[in-house]
Amino acid sequence: MKKRFTEEQIIGFLKEADSGLPVVELCRKLGFSDASYYKWKAKYGGMDVSEAKRLKALENENSQAQAFTGGCVARQCSSERRRLPKVVSPQQKREAVAVLKANWQLSERRCCGLMNISTSVLRYQARGDNNAALTERITTLAGQRRRFGYRRIHVLLLRRAGWVNVKRVYRLYFKAGLSVRRRLRKRIGMTERLPLLLPEQANYAWSMDFVHDRLADGRRIRCLNIVDDFTKESVAIEVDTSISGLRLGRVLDKVAQERPLPTMIRVDHGPEFTSLALDAWAAGRGVKLAFTQPGKPTQNAYIESFNGRFRDECLNDHLFSTLHEARYRIEAWRAQRTQRRTAQLQRQESPPKTAYQTAKSYIPPRL
Repeated sequence: MKKRFTEEQIIGFLKEADSGLPVVELCRKLGFSDASYYKWKAKYGGMDVSEAKRLKALENENSQAQAFTGGCVARQCSSERRRLPKVVSPQQKREAVAVLKANWQLSERRCCGLMNISTSVLRYQARGDNNAALTERITTLAGQRRRFGYRRIHVLLLRRAGWVNVKRVYRLYFKAGLSVRRRLRKRIGMTERLPLLLPEQANYAWSMDFVHDRLADGRRIRCLNIVDDFTKESVAIEVDTSISGLRLGRVLDKVAQERPLPTMIRVDHGPEFTSLALDAWAAGRGVKLAFTQPGKPTQNAYIESFNGRFRDECLNDHLFSTLHEARYRIEAWRAQRTQRRTAQLQRQESPPKTAYQTAKSYIPPRL
């Protein structure tokens, strides 16, 4: 996680948690994991307690002074201007109808006409709320998937609880205050877009790109993402402080032990991808390196889309203390995403379903 919050903001988050806000709800509201919260609490906990005590003492002195000077006057003015409450709510009108019927001996219809209330509203009996279990389940899933909206929460409910109306999930989701704050993207001017063709076979074309992040101590780490363009499957994610061209070749050879290498790999003009080591590796394996034009990330849209989801759901959600923790959490996220996508494609009759079944057995022709 990059340093997106200042020390003052972190102290404010801890104050909200101390005031009674659940940690899961606070993490989902502000977009960080519970592990990050407890690390901040261990680091800034003492500072928060001392400042809170001083602030509370000042507030008590201020409130006592205001109560001493103007409290009596305010209570006297409010008592003088006190009026009888208006009968506007349905429950107040029902009570007024009961008083009219008892004291004035009027009919029910006549009392309803005087109080402007229908007989159906008068005889209405409130039903108990049967959404408590579903709301609790939605809140639990939202705490586990902090960047999931109500549509993706609805998909998880369909898998676990059977049929649930999406409009009901929408109503309970927003009533519980679980809406996710959208992260605004930088607006880019209109440019000419080149078409990006979708491969017809799995393991025919892969895409590679790097994503950068920082550890808690400020050290930079690099994540090498490899994605199959046809199935959108995350083939591998290599995490380290530095990844050279030789390391790229070793990572791809490790992947080749589990599945065939593709015919082409789409990359940008990074120094690792244009190195002689990777070029020699590609020539020796019969793999073509397809380079995008400089400044044209849309020509490698599949990996760019994956990078955005990877940063939003994993990197921005965790504060990594060590390189080992970063590798463990990132690999767990990759395995969970692959499992979730495979289960989704098995329920849908679409071309990628066959691709997933034949991804490890199909050997593409060499160019």
